[in-house]
Amino acid sequence: MKTACKANQQRRQLLKTLIYSAAAVPLIGPSQAMARELSATVWKDPSCGCCDDWITYLEDNGFTVTAYNEGAVQAMKRLGMPFSYGSCHTAEIGGYAIEGHVPVREILRLLDEQPDAAGLSVPAMPRGTPGMDGPLYGGIVDPYDVLLISREGEATVYQSYR
Repeated sequence: MKTACKANQQRRQLLKTLIYSAAAVPLIGPSQAMARELSATVWKDPSCGCCDDWITYLEDNGFTVTAYNEGAVQAMKRLGMPFSYGSCHTAEIGGYAIEGHVPVREILRLLDEQPDAAGLSVPAMPRGTPGMDGPLYGGIVDPYDVLLISREGEATVYQSYR
């Protein structure tokens, strides 16, 4: 039994190493994405181009995405994401609310760490975030924080991008 536990610990450590080594690269490679099944359900406005760009970003990083052109507010409520941390779309990934243009790197970290939380948020729509980084934004990158939102609605900085 101890051998099986040690093997599981070694696998977890290897997965952590792969995930955190991807931090230096904006997009993870296919081998890391295939290490686990990645699926997302996204609720968005039907005319929002940056939401579609974020969905494409998820797909390019190994996620299978199901998207709905309505229901974001209801999804936020159901998933426990306070409106004060809202953005233009809401996703459910691994049972967590993912609000706004959250980088895959932080989503994978969340799935690995599995904190007791409602999810992650990048409030508003900072330029330079995934989906808000196309030619329309002229290469402008705003500093932003990815927030970890507790089940009680409190936010802590999960990762800063400066």
